[in-house]
Amino acid sequence: MSDKKREFGAVINKLMSGSNINREDAKNMFRQILLDEQPDLQQGAFLAAITAKGATPQEIAGSWEAIYEIDTVKVNLNVDTPLSDNSGTGMDTLKTFNISTAAAIVAAADGVVMAKHGARAITSRCGTVDIAEALGVDMECSVDTVKRSIETVGIGMFNGSSPLVHPVALGRILSQIRFGTILNIAGSLANPALPKYGVRGVYSKEMLAPTLKTMREIGYERVMVFAGTNNDESKTMDELSTLGSSRIIEYSSRGNSIEYTITPEELDIKRSKDCELLAADSIEEEALRLLRVLSGVDRGARQDIICLNAAPLLYMNDRVSDLIEGVERARSIIENGRAIERLRSWTKMQNEDVAGEERLEELLSAASTA
Repeated sequence: MSDKKREFGAVINKLMSGSNINREDAKNMFRQILLDEQPDLQQGAFLAAITAKGATPQEIAGSWEAIYEIDTVKVNLNVDTPLSDNSGTGMDTLKTFNISTAAAIVAAADGVVMAKHGARAITSRCGTVDIAEALGVDMECSVDTVKRSIETVGIGMFNGSSPLVHPVALGRILSQIRFGTILNIAGSLANPALPKYGVRGVYSKEMLAPTLKTMREIGYERVMVFAGTNNDESKTMDELSTLGSSRIIEYSSRGNSIEYTITPEELDIKRSKDCELLAADSIEEEALRLLRVLSGVDRGARQDIICLNAAPLLYMNDRVSDLIEGVERARSIIENGRAIERLRSWTKMQNEDVAGEERLEELLSAASTA
């Protein structure tokens, strides 16, 4: 056995015993994984061990640093306002429909510049890349096309599973696993555009503080991290919840953090039922349901939770003074047609041909008659 394999295995044993490693060691371990310098069994064992132990902010930051330095195409954007991104980590127990993409579209329609970075589904039925693609956005395009879209219409999405975005190994790793790992956070943060404002939904309240600390560690200036629950708090969701309470930590540019809990009633939202928010059986149906909300046809529970999760983006970008006002503003953006028009603009700009635009119009027609 080579010394490198033995040393790598020793770190795995350390993690399995419950001990933590520092940022530099985490970076070195993940560097070896990205460069495929360890056997597949060793790579999988590391990901499982650090995830089972519970990754620390330093470990997540080290993993992020390796991905960003070694395996991320860098993009410099020419925009006048701070870049924002939003996503959920996955790994939650309540499998809702894809909320973050719709929330980003609503926020972008109000002038928030969204530089999203997502992946195809790993622990859910429909990942953020999958739903964007179903709506007609080209998710296998170059980073230059995404850059143009962000600069022109204020929204774009980098495909974390694509070799055009992560050319060394991230796509290879993601394609081989079907369970949540440290990559759910570290990988999602490896955004080519390095946004400064970030919204993250996590799968448990225990991950709130570590995720916030990680995002501060890697340079985010304004952050909101949250975990939602269902009505009896027996299940969690990586979104702000209209089913039950949500625990939130936010960090402002003034350098202070506050932690609090909100309920739907406090935001003038009627509590939803679990069944109203679950993912559809197919991506096609998921896309149709999303379009019914964004076009103002569906004004029910799905609109409520999309507006609730757009609110933090509007709030952090000073479009509103609080989350209550954010929910109200998000509703007005949908009702006056601005959200669906921003989706049309995004589909047009993040495409290298007209097929995506045509697909969106076909879906909109189907959504309006369903």
